[in-house]
Amino acid sequence: MSPERIEPDLSYSFKDKSLLRQALTHRSYIGESRGAQAAAHNERLEFLGDAVLNLVFSDYLFQTGFNEAEMSRIRSLMVRGSELAKAAEGISMGRVLLLGKGELTSGGRMKQSILAGAFEAIIGAIYLDGGYPAARQTLMAIFGERLKSVIESGHFRDAKTELQELCQKLFGGLPSYRLLKEEGREHEKFFTSGVFITKKLYGRGKGRTKKEAETLAAREALDILKTERRQEEGKTQAEE
Repeated sequence: MSPERIEPDLSYSFKDKSLLRQALTHRSYIGESRGAQAAAHNERLEFLGDAVLNLVFSDYLFQTGFNEAEMSRIRSLMVRGSELAKAAEGISMGRVLLLGKGELTSGGRMKQSILAGAFEAIIGAIYLDGGYPAARQTLMAIFGERLKSVIESGHFRDAKTELQELCQKLFGGLPSYRLLKEEGREHEKFFTSGVFITKKLYGRGKGRTKKEAETLAAREALDILKTERRQEEGKTQAEE
């Protein structure tokens, strides 16, 4: 399938079609192809695209008023491999990737690492072809709603710090964490932690590390506390 088939999904038309083809060419394709069309794979464009992605999201977040740590967390959520792979799937990038036979037979069109890398390469190619405004416009069209959702959810915040601040405000004390369960073999362990507020269990979390388990427990406790506060505010308004 022609690489140009992806342009409508990108809402961008390349002036230099060779850049588009290169962005969609995986290293495995080069080793099994001959001729000028297979002269370059997408890893250099991937490197450039990674930088452009970080710049676009940093530029956007700088206008929001978040502090440096918050901007860093939001940006890291947006540029992680799983998010980029989802974006690639959303524009059906897998169908136009140029892959070697080995990658094709092993499901390369659906591999997260290949899709994420190709997406970065596409952004790098758009930057070279149309400049920063074109790359920014493309990224905002693809990620705009997701970015707003992440910001509105507040899930980018450090859950343990946020819970600590909320507990001090509501209860005048700090939450405490306790390991509730440890399971699995030595190198495949899972930990379940609980967070207690005024001796009451408010949240549980299960993760591959104690830190991850505690963070997930804190996130659950925050959701519960915020729900309780909304209910209390609703009752107060009803009584008035």
